[in-house]
Amino acid sequence: MTQDKQQQILDSLMTAVIVLDQDLCIEYMNASAEMTLSVSSGKVHGNPIHSLFSAADGTPQSLAQALKENRNFTKRKANWKLHNQQTLTVDYSVTPSAEFGDVVIEVQPLDRLLRISREEAMLSSQETSRNLVRSMAHEIKNPLGGIRGAAQLLSRELVDAGLEEYTRIIIEETDRLRDLVDRMLGPHTSSQKESLNIHEVLEHVMSMIRAEVGGRITLKRDYDPSIPEIFADRSQMIQTVLNIARNAMQSLTENKDKLTEHAKITFATRIQRRYTIGREYHPLVAKISIIDNGLGIAPELIEDIFFPMITGRAEGTGLGLAIAQNLVSQHNGLVECNSDKNQTEFTIYLPLDNNHA
Repeated sequence: MTQDKQQQILDSLMTAVIVLDQDLCIEYMNASAEMTLSVSSGKVHGNPIHSLFSAADGTPQSLAQALKENRNFTKRKANWKLHNQQTLTVDYSVTPSAEFGDVVIEVQPLDRLLRISREEAMLSSQETSRNLVRSMAHEIKNPLGGIRGAAQLLSRELVDAGLEEYTRIIIEETDRLRDLVDRMLGPHTSSQKESLNIHEVLEHVMSMIRAEVGGRITLKRDYDPSIPEIFADRSQMIQTVLNIARNAMQSLTENKDKLTEHAKITFATRIQRRYTIGREYHPLVAKISIIDNGLGIAPELIEDIFFPMITGRAEGTGLGLAIAQNLVSQHNGLVECNSDKNQTEFTIYLPLDNNHA
């Protein structure tokens, strides 16, 4: 087997593989290791192992001892602090070779497994919630037509014109409830998927937001032009991004006096390689982020933010994010949220490996 073929096989593995020499300097990293540790193999080749992550947990010393004693070992739930200050929880196995003086490290990030488990639970509970909401919405909608019809008939029979104000209120409030129920039920039509440029969708949404807020909020682009066209329903993608962006806009405008700097929303795109959504593995995923510099989302709400009727805003209905998640799930994707003080990021993940009809 040629060396190139061996490297192709190693690069195809989901497990991160790092090979060190007898001085514990980096000889080789496969593609999964580069992705896991957020470094390029070429840039760190020949560097000591502690250049990849903090040595505070004693990993380099354990590696040196294993090489000296020619002893295999496995470490569970080790916490590595990477060069970019990111903290990573991993299981890793060490296999030294006294014959060649090398050490092979196999790394399995636990953060990804925990995220997959969390996403599965979230998607399952959201589907249960959607089914419950749909059932309730249908039960609510059925009598609304009768109430509206009765109010219309009553208004025609009224002799006193002053009483028509009351029937008008009944009709208007019934219509408002019907519209709310329609939003709870979600889109009425099936997806009309086509090849589209996600940046055109973002530009369209930005123009709508700009028309509403003018110069009160700065809108910033941070695009990756290499992202290929995605296969999706254009109107549903616009609705998804608009729901998230409008949430950010409303949060910023409602709290403008409390912001530490000028209100800003950033629309960013990237390609994410080797990403798992639920239990489905995708070699390439489009990552679309909407980031605002508002006050953040309350910690007690963050886990439930995608459920219907959950909102942190006094004027919010709690449907926008639930609808966005539902629309993205129809494209086998996912919406995630991370929020800290002065920054909230909603990220849409859309698979690129099924961009065909």
